Amino acid sequence: MLRFVLRRLLQMCVVVLVLSMLLFAWLRSLPGGPVSAILGERQTPERRAALEAALGLDEPLPVQYQKFLQRVLQGEFGVSTKVLPGTDALDVFLTRLPATIELAVLALLLAVVIGIPLGYFAARRAGSAVDTTTVIFSLIGVAVPVFFTAFLLKYFFAVEWNLLPVSGRQSTGIDATRVTGLFVLDGILTREWDAAWDALKHLILPALALATIPFAVIFRITRASVLDVLDEDYVRTAEAKGLSTGVIRSRHVLRNAMLPVLTTIGLQAGGLLAGAVLTETVFSYRGVGEALATSFREKDYAVLQVLILAAAVIYVVINLLVDIAYAVIDPRIRTR
Repeated sequence: MLRFVLRRLLQMCVVVLVLSMLLFAWLRSLPGGPVSAILGERQTPERRAALEAALGLDEPLPVQYQKFLQRVLQGEFGVSTKVLPGTDALDVFLTRLPATIELAVLALLLAVVIGIPLGYFAARRAGSAVDTTTVIFSLIGVAVPVFFTAFLLKYFFAVEWNLLPVSGRQSTGIDATRVTGLFVLDGILTREWDAAWDALKHLILPALALATIPFAVIFRITRASVLDVLDEDYVRTAEAKGLSTGVIRSRHVLRNAMLPVLTTIGLQAGGLLAGAVLTETVFSYRGVGEALATSFREKDYAVLQVLILAAAVIYVVINLLVDIAYAVIDPRIRTR
């Protein structure tokens, strides 16, 4: 098991290194580059040349990449020019990260809690009207863009019916104590129940919008996986032996069917940040996704590079954890 984990860690480091190279090359290929973004309308040939020298942009590319990598390892990404002007770019990420974690965790929890049981239920009744209805519903979840779903939820539940807040993470009138940056958890830890409930209400619509695609994918993978397992000989043998339905479901069907589902959950968890960009923008939810959209639009290169690198690292780490969990469930994976 230790060799398997070390091998995956080495692969993870290689992936992150390659991603840093791509990010380095991409940022320097953008129109104007970081110098134009920093100077803006104040740039002159003299100021541009002086800033390029200060940033080391007049040096050979291998030297620039080496210094870029050194700064990344030291957590020095520069200062934000647009998202939070004058704030260290890493601090911008750390400030916005709790909001996105809160949103992504609830969205993934909704997708898993609804998707897996519904997928199993549909597989057990394959071909029925219930199965057909749930499959169509899941196809709609995949086909409809996240931002359109977000706008629909916002219009009906917030604007038209006034059941939930329109935007933000918490009402401005709430005097809440900050502990972790996770507003719902902070309210629970400090027993400020009004703050926790208000934060949860602000979280529901963005989480529902963000959960639509992961739910649809998890549902379809669960359904397909359970159908495959139900056709296996060992399931029929267990039924012929007279084992109880509960034992067959837990020991033979669900455990084997969960292997591809687990991988799917990991991939969806890592990919939630992409959906969070649109969801957070629609609901003015000040998380990493909204900061990423703003930094890209306003050419805030310092924030842009830390957010992209952090998203890549988070994605790779989640997949590492999924691989480890996969190996724990199925020992054959460790030898591959």
